[in-house]
Amino acid sequence: MTTILFNKPFGVLTQFTDAKSPTERPTLSGFNLPKGVYAAGRLDRDSEGLLVLTDDGKLQAQLSKPTFKTPKTYLVQIEGDPTDADLAPLRTRVTLKDGPTLPAQVRLIDPPDVWHRDPPVRVRKSIPDAWIEVTITEGRNRQVRRMCAHIGFPCLRLVRWSVGAWTLDGIDQGQWRTI
Repeated sequence: MTTILFNKPFGVLTQFTDAKSPTERPTLSGFNLPKGVYAAGRLDRDSEGLLVLTDDGKLQAQLSKPTFKTPKTYLVQIEGDPTDADLAPLRTRVTLKDGPTLPAQVRLIDPPDVWHRDPPVRVRKSIPDAWIEVTITEGRNRQVRRMCAHIGFPCLRLVRWSVGAWTLDGIDQGQWRTI
């Protein structure tokens, strides 16, 4: 069994081919990953960070199916300057178009020491930004982004830092390691 922790860069699709696109987009095939491993869950093209790849179907299901409630932690740069009270609805539940979310763990954090993004996040001098740490146990499509927008703080940058007990510690952007 092979399991890989990969630090996915911004703009990379979490698949090995992109045959249906009229313009070529970067995929996992450009990172010299071993054959036979597949992403356990999704990480959107405009998100960065930890992607677990494996050839173990049981592990893949455990990490990606919501019934297993595997925690995933994200470092999120948001537009605005929220108070702890502004973030409180995320700790209980918010109702999105596809139904209510499970409670998330959320806290304000100092800007994390992460790599520079290419292209950089847009900066507006008249609108402040902040960083929050969000841990969820679901995995709906663009869930963290939609939760932040729902409470009035659009997401500017989203970095998945951990899945379960695995983190990005020591893995540079575009790099991977076998565990």
